[in-house]
Order: sequence, then structure tokens, then C-alpha cells
Amino acid sequence: MDWQIILYIAAGVAALAFLILCIAIAVVLFSVKKNLDHVAKTLDGVEGQIQGITRESTDLLHKTNRLAEDVQGKSAKLNSVVDAVQGIGKSMNNLNASVDRVTNSITHNISQNEDKISQVVQWSNVAMEVADKWQMRQKRNSAFNTKYSTTAESDPENLPVAVNQSVTTNDNLDENRVNAGLDDERNK
Repeated sequence: MDWQIILYIAAGVAALAFLILCIAIAVVLFSVKKNLDHVAKTLDGVEGQIQGITRESTDLLHKTNRLAEDVQGKSAKLNSVVDAVQGIGKSMNNLNASVDRVTNSITHNISQNEDKISQVVQWSNVAMEVADKWQMRQKRNSAFNTKYSTTAESDPENLPVAVNQSVTTNDNLDENRVNAGLDDERNK
């Protein structure tokens, strides 16, 4: 019997150990269940946030695509403006080249005709002086005719000077300018 009691005690200890093991496993499983429930709730929240992020990302991608299309459209319009500005730049370069050619042609023609131009300037100065002299002579003649007919009999001192004689020492004629065209002819 001894063996039987030892066997019963061993069976009781084994049953008790199995009961403690089952209780320990149950406690661990309840703890794990709590943690898994908490993880499940967290994953549900994360899933909602991921769905929100996915919706926002999709909206953002749609907006980015529309913006890219708008930028492409505006870029195409801007290309036409850039082409127009480039055309204006080419036109300005052509205009500048034309102005340079005309300026060079005028400069070349002036340098070739410099003597003729100086002669024309000198002769025009002479012609202007002759015209001034002619106007002065006309004024003196009209003054002589007017004064001679009214004042000659009453006051002989106020008679005008002869038409061809200078009235003053400086009769507004620049002799150097009058002779300017003639000096070149004499020096040759």
C-alpha cells in the first residue's frame, strides 16, 4: 500500500500541478487577450487613419495632376510668348543692322563728298551775307526815299548818307564770312 499511497499522492500532486498550470495558462491567456483586444482597437484606429490618409493622398494626387496639366497648358502659352519675344529680338537685331548699314553708308558718302559739302556751306554763308546786304540796301533806299522827300528842304543836316556808303563803322556784315568762300578760291 505504500506504493498505492505514493501513487495517489503522486497523482494528486500531478493533478494539482496540472491545475496550477491550467490556471497560469488561463491568466496568461486572459492577459494576452486583453493585449490583443487593445492592439485590435489600435489597429482599427490606425486603419481609419490610413483610410483618411489614403483619401487625402488620392485627392492630393488628383490636385497634383490637375496642377501639372495647368502648368503644361500655361507653359505652352508661355512658349508662344517666348517665341514672340524671340522674334522681336531678331527684328530688333535686323533693325540695328539696317541702321548700322545706313549710318556707315551716310558716313562713307559724307567722307567722300566732304569737299563738296564744305563748298556748299561756304557758298550758302556767302549767299546769306549777300541776302543780308541786299536787305540792308533795300532798307537804306526806302529810308532815303522817305527821309529825302520830307526832311531835305527843312533840315539839310538830317539828309541820309549815300546808298553805297556805310552808315556806321559796323554795318552788321561779317567780312570774314563773306570772304570765306573766296579765300579758298584765291589759295588754290
